Formats: sequence, C-alpha cells, structure tokens
Amino acid sequence: MNSQPQFNFDNSYARSLEGFFEFCPAERAVAPTLLQFNHALAKELRLDPMALDSEAGLAIFSGNATPEGAQTLAQAYAGHQFGGFSPQLGDGRALLLGEVIDTQQQRRDIQLKGSGRTPFSRGGDGKAAVGPVLREYLIGEAMHALGVPTTRALAAVATGTDVYRERPLPGAILTRVSASHIRVGTFQYGAARGDVDKVRKLADYAIERHYPETADAKNPYLAFFAAVTDAQAALIARWMNIGFIHGVMNTDNMTISGETIDYGPCAFMDNYSPETVFSSIDQHGRYAYAKQPEILIWNLARLAETLIPLVDPEKERAIELLTETIECIQPLYESYWLTGMRSKIGLSTENENDQQLINNLLKLMNEGSVDFTLVFRRLSQTLRGDSDAVRNLFENPNAFDTWAQGWHKRLEQEGVVAENTAQAMDRVNPIYIPRNHKVEEALAAASDEKDMTPFSKLLTVLCHPFDEVAGNETFAEPAPATNIPYQTFCGT
Repeated sequence: MNSQPQFNFDNSYARSLEGFFEFCPAERAVAPTLLQFNHALAKELRLDPMALDSEAGLAIFSGNATPEGAQTLAQAYAGHQFGGFSPQLGDGRALLLGEVIDTQQQRRDIQLKGSGRTPFSRGGDGKAAVGPVLREYLIGEAMHALGVPTTRALAAVATGTDVYRERPLPGAILTRVSASHIRVGTFQYGAARGDVDKVRKLADYAIERHYPETADAKNPYLAFFAAVTDAQAALIARWMNIGFIHGVMNTDNMTISGETIDYGPCAFMDNYSPETVFSSIDQHGRYAYAKQPEILIWNLARLAETLIPLVDPEKERAIELLTETIECIQPLYESYWLTGMRSKIGLSTENENDQQLINNLLKLMNEGSVDFTLVFRRLSQTLRGDSDAVRNLFENPNAFDTWAQGWHKRLEQEGVVAENTAQAMDRVNPIYIPRNHKVEEALAAASDEKDMTPFSKLLTVLCHPFDEVAGNETFAEPAPATNIPYQTFCGT
C-alpha cells in the first residue's frame, strides 16, 4: 500500500497554456482538521475514498503535502467586475493541483481554494474562512443534486488558524472540482495583452477539452463561441427555473464549460420577486434575479470581443458573424427557460399560450409575495385532489383559482393521467432547497461552535431535494417573516 493517496494527475493546462498561470506552492496549515469529505465524488474521480479520508488525505487537502504528479499553479485571468474592466485578476487564493480523468472519461480539475497568497492575490491574504468554504461546499452539492452544472466540493478542511476580516474567523480550505476553471475572463486576459496567438492557443485548448465537435466546423472559433453560448444559456435558464441568484455574474465568474462557479454572495429566493438581490456589494441591482438573462448576453458579448481576430481576418466580417450568434442568445435562453417552466407545471407538449400561462402565475406570485419553491412543489397536490396545499400560499386564493382553471384546461390537452403528471412535476420541483436561514444556522454552528451536526444534516437533506421525507418539514419551510433583507457577502 502506498503511503500517499494516488491521483494519477495530468497537467494539460500547464503543458499547453504558458502565460496563463504562475507556479506557486500552497502555504502550510498549522493544525488542520477535516470538516467534510465527499466519498461519492472521490469514487467518481477514480480516487480511493479510504486513502483520502485519512491523515495523508488531510495533508493534501490542507496544502501541507503535494501529491505525486501535481503541479500547483494559480491561473491568470482578467474580468469585468460590476461592469468595470480589470486587466489582471487571477487566482488570488486558489491553486490548481492538476487534472484527473473520471469514471465518465471526463477531464476534471482539482483545486485548493483558500490555501494562501499567490502572485495574483493583489494584497489579499489568499485565505478563506470556515463559513464561506462550507457555504460553497453546501450550495455546490445542492446544485448538483438539483441537476445544475456546477463545480463541486471534494473536501473542506479547517486550518487551525484565524483569518482576519471584520473580525477574526476560523480559517479553512476547500478542495474544488470542476470540468475546468477556464473563464470568460481567461480569454479577456489574453486579449487585453494583444496576444492573438495566446488567445488562439487558449481557444484551441478549450475546444479540445470542452467542445471537440466544433474543431471540424467550417469556422471552428465561431462554432466554439456558439457552443459556449448554448451551454451558458442552458445554465442560466436552470438558475431561473429554480429561483437561484448567483449574485456576482462578473465575467471572471462565468465558465467556458457552462458550470456554476464561485458561490459567494449567492442564495435561493424565498418569496418570488424579480428584483431580488442578495449580494451586499450589488448596490444597484446589476445582478438581480430578473437581470441574470440580460447579463448572460452582456458577458458573452465580452467573450465574442476576444474572438474577433480568430473568427475572420476581416474585422467587420468577424463582428458580423459573432453578432449573428449573439442575437440568437435571447431566443435560445427563452427556449431553455420555457421548456423548464413547462415541466414545472406538468406540461410536456408545446402550446403558443404556454408562456403567457406561466407568466400569469409568476405575476400572481409576485403580487402576493408567495414562496417560489413551495408554489411549484405544491401544484402537484392539486392533481391529487388537494388544491388547498398551494392556494393557501396566496393572499388572494380566488385569483389563483382563476389561473388554475386555465391550467387544468391546458393539462387536459396533454392527455396524461393526473397522477403521472403529478409524479413528473415532483421530479423537477424540489421540496428542499438551501433555505437561507437554514444555511446560516448550519454555518454559524460550524464556525462559532465547531459543531458540524447541523451542516451534515442539511447536506444530507439537500442531496435528495425531490424526496419529501417525514420529519424534515422544517427544511422546507420559508424563513420567518422579517423586515431585514437577507444579504450574503463575498468570501474573500
């Protein structure tokens, strides 16, 4: 038996993309302890869970030992942050260990987050606190269970020392897994330096890694851009379908792979309101719930700008081709969104009036400040003879009854047995989401009292979001009414 867990790392990013990273070691953790380890994900990555859930694994996840084959590096990228461009950002507190090939033959990054200063730390300490690390672990795993493409957490480790923000907080490191950490901002980094060859190398690498089918297209870079727009449109539609608000849709937080990344100021809506903002730093609502589709297009336009020299030697022709693709994003997003919303109200066929039917329900929900998740989950009960489960959520149940009449007429066109429709709805409408107050309770217990029990219980519930279980009622309930808006904060 080997003394150190084996990862069989490859390092294609380091081999292929000189200039897009800096090699950098992790800082040592003084007295690390394992907070959480993801056995199921380890198996998916072809790793040995028992070998990693050990002192040897702890040494790796804390940055105190570098596994064989790893090349620790901080990735470089730029980005528009709340609309303002920064030509150099980069991994200020994250290190890529390397890449592994998982059980589905997919390449996956394994990265430490919170492991100390890097060349891109910009004066920061490169550390992370227990609360933000566990938030990212929890929300990422919840999103995965909900079927949303996302980065995931392999491990969370307490470092044994404090980090200093507004007050001292216990430090921690997250081991994060993703299809890759290449961002729109990575392309902006190369383009900002006027290095077309480096942007081309990055595009070729991203094509080979994420969209190999576009390599043989007549115009591979245009086809690549179209593939990224498709993945991102599908992703943001999924966010909107479940009431998720990312909070910081900067271009450096948008992946080329179409995964959700960087769970800082993020949250799920309780009461439906399109203007909902959770981020403490989003003073003007740039990244409000309803703005996310608009920002999707804005961010992808920034990616298009970096690809102009690759798409066509004639700049005007390149802009024309890229603009045609950009103009397709809104209808593409709307198609994904509408398909998702149809399934949420039990529809599997298409009717030209479906969007109006859905929007009318959302309007009622907004007017009555009704819980987004519970309305859709309880709709299925109506098909089982219990309409009170959902109608009582509305301040004006009669208005809901009027909407429901039209909904039932539309369902009749489907010709599906009511119970079968109800079951299909329950498979797409979660009963359990990361309720903000439950998340805060779990994080406070872990950070302030070193009690992981609430976190572990909440994680277990969220990993089965569609399975209603007796005894877990409190995890489905909205937060108690309050006049204080819920806010989340950046984890740095």
